[in-house]
Amino acid sequence: MARAFLFVLDSFGIGGAADAERFGDVGSDTFGHIANACAEGRGDRQGLRSGPLDVPNMASLGLGLAAKRATGFEFAGDMPLRAGAFHGAAQEISSGKDTPSGHWEIAALPVTFDWGYFPQTVPAFPAALTDAISREGKVPGILGDCHAGGVEIIERFGEEHIRTGKPICYTSVDSVLQIAAHEAHFGLERLYELCQVVRRLVDPLKIGRVIARPFLGESKETFHRTPNRRDHATPPPEDTLLDRLTARGSKVIGIGKIGDIFAHRGISEIRKGVGNMAMFDKALGAMDDARDGDLVFANFVDFDTEFGHRRDVPGYAAALEAFDRRLPEAFARLKPGDLLILTADHGNDPTWLGTDHTRERIPVIGIAQGRSGGDIGLRPTFADIGETVAAHLNLAPGRHGNSFLETIASHA
Repeated sequence: MARAFLFVLDSFGIGGAADAERFGDVGSDTFGHIANACAEGRGDRQGLRSGPLDVPNMASLGLGLAAKRATGFEFAGDMPLRAGAFHGAAQEISSGKDTPSGHWEIAALPVTFDWGYFPQTVPAFPAALTDAISREGKVPGILGDCHAGGVEIIERFGEEHIRTGKPICYTSVDSVLQIAAHEAHFGLERLYELCQVVRRLVDPLKIGRVIARPFLGESKETFHRTPNRRDHATPPPEDTLLDRLTARGSKVIGIGKIGDIFAHRGISEIRKGVGNMAMFDKALGAMDDARDGDLVFANFVDFDTEFGHRRDVPGYAAALEAFDRRLPEAFARLKPGDLLILTADHGNDPTWLGTDHTRERIPVIGIAQGRSGGDIGLRPTFADIGETVAAHLNLAPGRHGNSFLETIASHA
């Protein structure tokens, strides 16, 4: 038993989901379409990046081979595999294509029930809910009450929000109710308290998350979201990998929004930063601090929120390249017996229609330090990732998924 490190590139799908038709996502491929766009010059942006997608470190873990497994896509930037590298893809069996479903399944707990969703109508929320938000949240009504993007709706309603004190409430195709409010005029702690009230109100509707979206600025031109987002998630209905680890005395260090996703259950410590690079710094510090039997579980959310939802191909490509340049720092911290896994929780193809997540397979790539590595194939569930970490950290097998540790664990 050594240590395990699980890095989730939020939304970095690799296409090919067998059930994509059910979600209207047949042909979506976050990685493949970004790579193709870059090869064709559509990923260029003055002062940001240009040319083919350059991710040699992820390629050396088998990213190209994982994509080929998922869709048949041939990545022109493929590289020879480094010692101990393993590669494959995984198919989601959870009922949604959202963040909690993907992360819970990665942590060996598929979501087999259906989340509740709000209709794409105006108003989007039931009148009984909005009345209860006003009454129990002690606010003079709400603004928005529709499907919208987070930046756009703040620009539309931010000035009225400041003037009236009404919070901006909106949703998306995900199982979510988001509340935007001004940190100074409305108050950050008041926003958090309101979200706790709304969390209770939407529990009967099976809404996965209530998200606090604070912002600053005084006009449409100056409004900007702050890093003080807070997710209020439904607790997992069974123990996850994280619960199993902390119950036996191991430490689980969550990086970024991991604590929020798991309703702060099974988490020993949370470390946060603003942006992927700050999050990478936090992950490296956690790798330094992790001891035998511990797990560092990191989420890199910018890929999703800043580039996938905004359909920004150059931005997504540049973020992948920046992340890739930092990977040698993580490699250098691996000790004999350590396990590093890079994966994703869903897709968010920046070339796709709309602004929402896409149903895709995910890459499962990494290093089993001091082991042979190799091809782990197409895993039938994300839960195989969690069960592999469990086996590596000497936990008894759980109820969902199967470890691929034996495939990669023979000594090199």
